[in-house]
Amino acid sequence: MNRRTLRLAGTAACAMALVTTAACGAGDTGADKLRIGVTVYDMSSFITQGKEGMQAYAKAHNIELVWNSAGGDVSTQATQVEQLVNSGVDALVIVPVEANSLAPQLAEAKAKNIPVVAVNTTLTSSSALAATVLPDDVAAGEQEMQMMADKLGGKGNIAILQGPLGSSPELDRSRGINNVLKKYPGIKVLAKDTANWNRDQAVDKVKNWMSSFGGKLNGLVSENDDMSLGAVQALKEGGGKKIPVVGIDGIEDGLRAVQSGDFIGSSLQHGRVELAEGLAVAQRITEKKTVRTHYSYIMPPITQSNVATYLDHVVTGKDAFLKRLPALVDANLQSGSLANEK
Repeated sequence: MNRRTLRLAGTAACAMALVTTAACGAGDTGADKLRIGVTVYDMSSFITQGKEGMQAYAKAHNIELVWNSAGGDVSTQATQVEQLVNSGVDALVIVPVEANSLAPQLAEAKAKNIPVVAVNTTLTSSSALAATVLPDDVAAGEQEMQMMADKLGGKGNIAILQGPLGSSPELDRSRGINNVLKKYPGIKVLAKDTANWNRDQAVDKVKNWMSSFGGKLNGLVSENDDMSLGAVQALKEGGGKKIPVVGIDGIEDGLRAVQSGDFIGSSLQHGRVELAEGLAVAQRITEKKTVRTHYSYIMPPITQSNVATYLDHVVTGKDAFLKRLPALVDANLQSGSLANEK
């Protein structure tokens, strides 16, 4: 029997203690409503944006979202996937905690013909995935490191704040950074470590580096904006010299940091667009429409010359942007230009 006819199961899933829904309630369980389960690594600034984008797309396309955050815990996410599979969702969208995880759960989903789309972070069990919607993190790492190399004139000492070790964004952004570093023997890496995409952890990490290296640091390269913002805070609280900081993602605070000069730049990975595109791919798969196996989101650079436009899309004009987001997502999937915002 088709899962979309089993709405009693859908109603029961709404009451599950560990599964929270973004669109669950009276009148939301009609037989024609597509039901898609979502589990994300945590509610970071990027994911919070992404949830807004998915909700906007879901509302426009009559999709019920069953939303879960794993709180950064692999075992929690595994349990969430198991519950979603057992509840009979029509498809799954996963932003994994770790790339090397969820293999048994993905196998179970595949056995029950529930398509799984990995978004933002890949899973090594790729044969069990119906599709992926992933940023080109290697290119983003290259882009931010080139910004720093240009700022330093090809010489100086840097430290690198990494994402969760072993996650695909961390691995790929680190690879991109290293690709550029090979071209600049005059740039030395004094330290690198993870702050797990977390602003507070980055504050502590950078304060420790400042204590260890004194005034030797000439720049800080961070693999996301939240950690970059923690670096800026640590530098300001430490009272030392201002040094260039660069990030990735283009979250609100990161955009404002580019505008103010606290960042030399960033790369736009608009969570509302990327995660909504992942949902759109999952929808198309359930409708038996042709989709690509792999979609790539190539992040545009954010500089002082273009930051005002992105601030409008991400912050000041957010509501207007969300209204046109569903049509934008459909057009982007058709053209293949996933980062387009025009």
